[in-house]
Amino acid sequence: MARYKLIVMTKPVEGRERDFNDWYQNVHLHDVVAVKAFKSAQRFRLNQSMVDEPSPWPYLAIYDVETDDIDGAIAELKKRAGTARMVISDAMAPQVFASAYEELGPAVKS
Repeated sequence: MARYKLIVMTKPVEGRERDFNDWYQNVHLHDVVAVKAFKSAQRFRLNQSMVDEPSPWPYLAIYDVETDDIDGAIAELKKRAGTARMVISDAMAPQVFASAYEELGPAVKS
């Protein structure tokens, strides 16, 4: 079975960071991993940028996906988004970066 990482970068609506973080961590991650191919989810907050321009995305979520039908998995995710099965908080800014990357080889460890 093929393995992927879905990378999603987001930001809260100004003044709504607490609501955004509560919803994302305690509701949204669980809604996403309820989709069959999505195996795990983890969030990160930007600590520092390695390029001169500041990042417009202070938050990152990485989802582990295992499927032989990535198109179907993404379609199911999109189908649920904005419904009772996957409520989208108004504390999240509408600008989002999301891309699925296929695993090319094993992780290299020290």
